[in-house]
Amino acid sequence: MRRSLPNIITVSRVVAAPLVAFLVWQEPEPGLRWWGLGLFALAAVTDFLDGWMARRWQVVSPFGRMLDPIADKLLIVAVILALAAQQPSGWLFMLPSLVILFREFLVAGLREFLAGAEIVLAVTLMAKWKTAMQMVALGILIIAPVLDQAGWLQTGGLVLYWISAVMTAWTGISYFHAARKYL
Repeated sequence: MRRSLPNIITVSRVVAAPLVAFLVWQEPEPGLRWWGLGLFALAAVTDFLDGWMARRWQVVSPFGRMLDPIADKLLIVAVILALAAQQPSGWLFMLPSLVILFREFLVAGLREFLAGAEIVLAVTLMAKWKTAMQMVALGILIIAPVLDQAGWLQTGGLVLYWISAVMTAWTGISYFHAARKYL
């Protein structure tokens, strides 16, 4: 069990992504949003936990290395799409969303291309911080609409979301820069 627990936790994040999206996608109803935020926060914590466990217990697996970044992207993309359906901020939400989505697809394609040449593009510390910033910003944006007089919270969430989009673009550029000799 100990050997497979990190992978089970990663799979749970994949399963949680559509559930979180469903809860967030509903009209901003407080009960559903709180459940969505709780499940999102739990899934976000598992992003740290599964990797930490795998390294600590020395049970890092090819399956886990493959699925972990996919699980992160599924969770982030599911919440972005659900929020886009409810977002009152228009382009202030959509522009950073497009930056994040484009980068994720481009870097996934780059990794796939490099894997064919048996070249591994290691995850950078900045990319880990980028993911953490995205999760914090999205968590705030999930709950802001149901809190009384939370305009400041919505604005703060958008500011953090824009910062995460800049970090996202920066890490994407750095990955392509690192891989330029193979392209």
